[in-house]
Amino acid sequence: MDTDTDTATATATATATVSVTRKRHPHDDAPRTAAAFARLSHLPGGPERDALRDELVRVWLPMSERIAGRYRGKGEPYEDLRQVAALGLVKAVDGYDPERGHAFESYAVPTVTGEIKRHFRDHMWALHVPRRVQELRNRVRVALRDLAATGSDRRPSVAELAEHTQLSEEDVQAGLEALDSFTALSLDAETPGEDAGMTLVGLLGEWDAGFDLVVDREAVKPALRTLPERERIILYLRFFQGMTQSRIAEQLGVSQMHISRLITHSCATVRERVLADAA
Repeated sequence: MDTDTDTATATATATATVSVTRKRHPHDDAPRTAAAFARLSHLPGGPERDALRDELVRVWLPMSERIAGRYRGKGEPYEDLRQVAALGLVKAVDGYDPERGHAFESYAVPTVTGEIKRHFRDHMWALHVPRRVQELRNRVRVALRDLAATGSDRRPSVAELAEHTQLSEEDVQAGLEALDSFTALSLDAETPGEDAGMTLVGLLGEWDAGFDLVVDREAVKPALRTLPERERIILYLRFFQGMTQSRIAEQLGVSQMHISRLITHSCATVRERVLADAA
């Protein structure tokens, strides 16, 4: 018997093994698969086990799709949610241990739901947000909904939310900020206020090159003070007064070549001392 025949036979056997008889249940589409899972747990790897596993996934797919349906309209295409839920179902089938005595759906539902929530956490945020902050956001969101159900028209204060959630006010504040940070605002968006046409990108500052100049000047001051007075004068005339080497040479009564050598030597000395101090 070839491999294709073995697989076809195993699939037919798996289909016959999995009972799809319905019963009254919180999940109307819950099939009776306890015997099939018990058999799966004792089968060695091979076509027969693979076929039974695939059949179990197939008969439980309606449940995973219904769980995915609960998250419609939350920013993700339903087809993507169905695929994520199906992945969670596969993980549930692979991880379920019938010997623990619990029904499969009691293990599968939180597994599928967790996979969908993980998908939202990893793919829906415009920026990476730590998981703890996401959890704070969820707790604050639920608290806002619960307190709104009491009939109050005003938004609960941070203190009231902290009392309701048993969180610190700092954690509540972080959760509130995360509520408004699910998506990023475009830099081309107009800013609120009186400045019509002003965008966020127009409010961004730019690096001022003058800061680098200040830092460099402060760094070389101690090294400049160690130079001989004539070399300090030459550097001052060249770099602060903008005089040419020829004019400096005329003023000091020396050759232009000598001024050039002194400037080169002085700059090298200052550089070495600044680097030494930085190290």
